[in-house]
Amino acid sequence: MSPEPPAMTALLSNSLLKLAAGLSDLRVAILLLLLIATSSGVGTAIPQGEPASFYLQRYDPQPWLGLFKGQAVLALQLDHLYTSNWFLFLLAWLGLALLLCSLRRQWPALQAALRWVDYSQPRQLSKLAVATSLVTPEPSKALAQLSSQLQSQGWAVKTPNPDDPGQPRLAARQGLVGRVGPLLVHAGLIVFMLGAVLGAFGGQRLERFLAPGRSLELMNQEGHTQLELNLERFSIERDPQGRPEQFSSQLLLKDGDHGAPQAALVSVNHPLRHRGITIYQADWSLAAVTLQLGKSPLLQLPLKTFPELGEQVWGIVLPTRPDGTEPVLITLQSEQGPAQVYGSNSELLGLLPVGGEAREILGLPIRLAEVLPASGLLIKRDPGVPLVYAGFAITLLGGGLSLVATRQLWAIADGDRLHVAGLCNRNLTAFADQLPLLATGALGS
Repeated sequence: MSPEPPAMTALLSNSLLKLAAGLSDLRVAILLLLLIATSSGVGTAIPQGEPASFYLQRYDPQPWLGLFKGQAVLALQLDHLYTSNWFLFLLAWLGLALLLCSLRRQWPALQAALRWVDYSQPRQLSKLAVATSLVTPEPSKALAQLSSQLQSQGWAVKTPNPDDPGQPRLAARQGLVGRVGPLLVHAGLIVFMLGAVLGAFGGQRLERFLAPGRSLELMNQEGHTQLELNLERFSIERDPQGRPEQFSSQLLLKDGDHGAPQAALVSVNHPLRHRGITIYQADWSLAAVTLQLGKSPLLQLPLKTFPELGEQVWGIVLPTRPDGTEPVLITLQSEQGPAQVYGSNSELLGLLPVGGEAREILGLPIRLAEVLPASGLLIKRDPGVPLVYAGFAITLLGGGLSLVATRQLWAIADGDRLHVAGLCNRNLTAFADQLPLLATGALGS
């Protein structure tokens, strides 16, 4: 025979409760946090959002960690880890675990703390974590003094109705706001994860190198110009050894087609935030050189990178004869120069100082008039940033409130005795030392 509908409902309810308990288990949440933290570290180590060919060329010759070749990186979605299906599944599971934990534990704990518990018998107080009993000729008067003393120290005190036939007694509590802390921590983490997911899917990222005098237009979803960036000046500050210490860009911003231009400065560790767009000074490069070949006019020629020669090497190949023969390679490592000139057999033919006199290379006078640096700008739009910041703020607030100890105290006047007992969720030892002092203070001793 099949179970009756009520039995089936009870079985389903029990199954759901067990599932909820398993999903919100503290050990599972800790494991999820460790997995998410480890995955985030992997996402930091592996460049994100590059073309598939990048990972094949980079990791096929030298597998990542000696295990994962380019195809494995792509198959595991490590090229876009933060928007991968398995990473989003971990975030969703953690968010669900926090939500279930809040509903199953933290919310009932808060509701229980909001309810006043009435202990009317001394034997009930003797079973609490901290309890004491003092002899006094006037227990009712001592009870009233205890009530005044607690209220002066910020305790919330409740006494039974005067018509209550029970013994004179009171209940008091302090630090109830501490019960809100865990709920806020869970809520903050959930808001933070929602902001991270929104930023991963709804955010935009653009990295461009701009030379002074060049501009960049950012379009909105309708195809209209939302923001125009014009690089007026780019400067690089170097230490005495020639290493770059700081680089900054003087920008001119124009909103849409009708906005008035606004000057702005962006430098390393000092981004610019403008109408939901954040502009970072991320890198620098060399864009072009201005050369004079023989008696020719000044020629501005673009540079390109030569990674096979070094990490930061830019150069250009120029013929030295009218028929295009006998080419030379001119390379630079900084805008300060000098430029190195190599022949077809990789022999160093000479050095060209920036702004100096012409040097004869293979019979052709070459003068390096100017080196034009380029600013590397990273432009990001992240609609999840407000949620991420709000999540951090809520989590920090909840963490601070969680440190507040919630204390509960009950007192009953019975015969010639004043019975006092209490509970505390944090630092019970300190509360055990404080409770006798409160009781003796009520006796006036």
